[in-house]
Amino acid sequence: MSAGSVAVVVTEEIDVPSWDLYELSIPCTVFGKPQPDLADPWYDLRLCGTGERRSDDGPAGTGLSLRTRFGLDDLVGADTVIVPSVPDPCVEEGAPLPPGLVPALRRAYDSGARMVSLCTGAFALAEAGLLDGRRATAHWLHTAQLAERYPKVQVDDSVLYVDDGDVLTSAGLTAGLDLCLHLVRRDLGAHVANQLARRMVVPAHRPGGQAQFIDLSVPATDDTGLGPVLDWARAHLDQPLTVEDLARRASLSPRTFYRRLQAATGTTPLQWLLNQRLGRAQSLLESTDLTMEKIGELSGLGTPNNLRHHFLKQIGVSPSDYRRAFPRATPESSPHGS
Repeated sequence: MSAGSVAVVVTEEIDVPSWDLYELSIPCTVFGKPQPDLADPWYDLRLCGTGERRSDDGPAGTGLSLRTRFGLDDLVGADTVIVPSVPDPCVEEGAPLPPGLVPALRRAYDSGARMVSLCTGAFALAEAGLLDGRRATAHWLHTAQLAERYPKVQVDDSVLYVDDGDVLTSAGLTAGLDLCLHLVRRDLGAHVANQLARRMVVPAHRPGGQAQFIDLSVPATDDTGLGPVLDWARAHLDQPLTVEDLARRASLSPRTFYRRLQAATGTTPLQWLLNQRLGRAQSLLESTDLTMEKIGELSGLGTPNNLRHHFLKQIGVSPSDYRRAFPRATPESSPHGS
């Protein structure tokens, strides 16, 4: 097992947007700080700029500037190359990537580097053709654009990260940390990865196939007059609810209610109800020590087996694994008991 060298591509060296700093800081934290008691030598980290400099004309920006002695030529020879993100216009408007980045990524891959993207960095790997015919992911806000722009890529918007051997991609934000810890686990073993995660005060391992945790309880903007009945349904998730029940409370026929709810939320009434029940169960798992039986009852998902079935199918992990990933902030027991 070997740590090796990690080259991190910095696509914006001047006025780096504050919202991109998180993804950039993840590989710096995981691979850049020596951990001699865990592995010696640790990773050799280099930040590689694209050499593209913005003009100083115009109003000052709100981001930070980075100075590095490494450039795109230094990607070749690295054991691992990570692209944490690309500039927003490259994603939102289809603007060109920084000059020289795509051929540099291809050269690095051809020289044997393991290629990794975090969040929108997938657009750079896709542009270089490194994701063609492969399953890949990115932040769920951008996966539709990724799939439309690069139809040869098998985009999966439901997972935290995808390990396809020599090419790995992750969703955004904390999913990038999951992927970087996964790389440590591959390189140096589970014990080292677990100890590092413990020092970072994060879950030691969230499987890549776990769903991107989108809040299922947030309602879509409602301009159809369904707000009161949807609020009522959320307050009565522990009761048996049917489309007919909800339509009756809305003073609509079931067919009209179905059509209006689908227009307002983008999903069917039964799927909407299931999403609300799952959201309630997620909240109870995170904030209480209630038993699975009680959580199934209060969320309306029924028996523990039924709760587990829907969690595995919709969230991608079991309720127990979800609870472990989101432990309670305080040790006090729930007032409801268990």
